[in-house]
Amino acid sequence: MASFGHFIRKEREQREWTQTEFGAKIGINTSAISRIENGNQKFSKSKLNKLAELFEIEEQTIKDLFFADKFAREAYKYNCSESVFSVAEETIKYIQYSNAKQT
Repeated sequence: MASFGHFIRKEREQREWTQTEFGAKIGINTSAISRIENGNQKFSKSKLNKLAELFEIEEQTIKDLFFADKFAREAYKYNCSESVFSVAEETIKYIQYSNAKQT
C-alpha cells in the first residue's frame, strides 16, 4: 500500500464513486477528500468506523492501515531505520503481555 490516502482513492474508485459522492457518504467536503487522497491532509480517526462500514471492510483492517500509515510517516519524518518497525512490534507484544498479566 502506498499510503492511507491512496488506499481510500483505490477503494472509492473501485466503487465508481466521485469524490463528491464519497464525501457526502462519509461527511467530508470534496476538497478535503482530494487533499486526503493526495496525502496533504490527514483522515480523521473519528471517521474510521464509518469508512469501514462504507467500504465493507473489517474495522480492524481499516485501523491497522490507518495507524501503520501514521507510524510510517512519523518514522520517516524522524529518519528512523527500518528496524524501528521490529522494535515497535516487540513493544506491542510487551504491552499486550503486561496488560494481560494485570487482569
